[in-house]
Amino acid sequence: MDNFTFLGQELNGGYVLMFLFLSLVSLGANWRLFLKCDQPGWAVFVPGYNVVIAMRIIGRPDKHALLFLIPGYNVYFVLRTMIELAQSFGKRTNLDYALVMIFNVFYMLNLGLAYQEEYEGPSYMPLPSNKDSLSNGLSPA
Repeated sequence: MDNFTFLGQELNGGYVLMFLFLSLVSLGANWRLFLKCDQPGWAVFVPGYNVVIAMRIIGRPDKHALLFLIPGYNVYFVLRTMIELAQSFGKRTNLDYALVMIFNVFYMLNLGLAYQEEYEGPSYMPLPSNKDSLSNGLSPA
């Protein structure tokens, strides 16, 4: 048997090996990234929980991991999460944003393995509510 069938399409062994290689690189990159952010590395292998850990790294509430389940919005939210993860490491240029979206697996590998890349802390800043701004003496906009 030379070919594999996936969703009605036949795939040869080269595509399957490339997929496995990129999957292993991605798991290794995320493992190192989680360790660099003082999170458990084993969480990479637990589906769903790894997204919750990613939300903690960028400073979002854990419940924001559920936003990945909304069809259509999840595409935007994946891109937003990748950008916020890069911002957590001090990457704030448009070039960095483009690189993290195009070469995601290898960019995360670079963030996880490069010694000069340091986790600066959560990048997500929620907008203040009207209640917060009134208690600070600010007028509502």
